[in-house]
Amino acid sequence: MAAGTIAFDLKIRDGSAMYSHITLGTNDGAKAIPFYDAIMELLGHSRFHGDEDKGFGAWGQSDGDQVWVLPPFDGKAATIGNGTHVAFIAPDRATVRAVHAAALALGAQDEGAPGLRPHYHPHYYGAYFRDPDGNKLQVVCHNPENEAE
Repeated sequence: MAAGTIAFDLKIRDGSAMYSHITLGTNDGAKAIPFYDAIMELLGHSRFHGDEDKGFGAWGQSDGDQVWVLPPFDGKAATIGNGTHVAFIAPDRATVRAVHAAALALGAQDEGAPGLRPHYHPHYYGAYFRDPDGNKLQVVCHNPENEAE
C-alpha cells in the first residue's frame, strides 16, 4: 500500500463482519429499485435478491456485505434520518463522478458535487446525493488520484 493511502476494511479484529446489512426505506420501490440497480452496477455490485413489483431489492453478496431497499416493516411511511448517510466505496475518482452523474440523471437531489474533501484526509474524494426517497448517499474514493485512475 502506498504512503498516504488509508485502508478501509469492514472487518473487525477477530475477523467477524462489522455489520450484516444496511437497510434503506422506500415509499416507491418502482422508482427506487431501478435507481439502485444503476448506481450499484457502476460500483460493481449486482442485485442478488428482490422484486421490483413488490418494491424491494438487495445488492452486494448473499453471504457478505449487503444493502437492502424496501418499504418499512411496520407499514408506516419511510422517512429519512437527519445526520445519517450511507457511503459507498468507489475504486477510483472517475467512478465517483460517474455514479454521481448517473444518480442525478435518475432524479437524485445533489447534496455535494464530486471533489476532494481534504478536511477528512488528503485523498478523500467524494460526492453526495439523495435517492428518490430522500435518503442521503455518498460515493467516495480514498486513494490518491495517480493510484486510483
